[in-house]
Amino acid sequence: MALEFKPAWLFVPGDRPDRYTKAAERSDIVILDLEDAVNAADKAAARESIIDFPLDPTRTVVRINARDSEHFDEDLKMLAQTDYTAVMLPKSEHGEDLTVLADYQVIALIETALGAVNVSEIAACPNTYGLMWGSEDLIADLGGGSSRTADGDYRDVAQHVRSSTLLAARAHDRYALDSIWADIPNLDGLAAEAEDAVQSGFSGKVSIHPNHVPVVRDAFRPSDEQLRWARAVLDLARTEKGAFAYEGKMIDAPLLKHAELIVARAD
Repeated sequence: MALEFKPAWLFVPGDRPDRYTKAAERSDIVILDLEDAVNAADKAAARESIIDFPLDPTRTVVRINARDSEHFDEDLKMLAQTDYTAVMLPKSEHGEDLTVLADYQVIALIETALGAVNVSEIAACPNTYGLMWGSEDLIADLGGGSSRTADGDYRDVAQHVRSSTLLAARAHDRYALDSIWADIPNLDGLAAEAEDAVQSGFSGKVSIHPNHVPVVRDAFRPSDEQLRWARAVLDLARTEKGAFAYEGKMIDAPLLKHAELIVARAD
């Protein structure tokens, strides 16, 4: 069963099956994490948990280990024993990294310098479902110390990869997922970043804490006023020829596209 895209994603450690159901209930899509969230000694048990405690395949992604990891082959054997069709591949660096996953919908994680350079090639792969970028892994790969400045803004290189990932995803008609917000109690900061993700064109945002999911949902949900405007504009477009004025603004093709996207997010 294919993954059905929705915007609020939530990681849950693969070795914590006691959290699976709650994570699925609180999020739009849950990511069962076999990579960073699970110690090497616990990965085998985590795989067994993923097999033994199945979730809805249309709302579940499994983050496996990287293509060059010693755990990758065992992850594939585990996937073959489940109904899951969507996987998240960390440290995606070449289009060919996805070829062994040809039977799956792949969310490619762009979190290394090489992955960032090759992001368009990765986005173009036939089984690429979406792209996500990872800020701290990226900075670690570059040899830096932090993806953000003291005031919380992304450093230029992180912002560049964020933008490049979005552009590559949209150029190849893939979903684009924004990186996690690590400052767990700072919900105002998360709200501002999620709003920027929406307005920039990201399809969704991934979270590491269930309290972040409602904030992300609110950001992606159009306001009543936005929805009223969008529906009115689209209604008028059915009878108007070419550009037309509405509420003092000229409505042309780009604004019609904005209106369509607003209605689509509401639906």
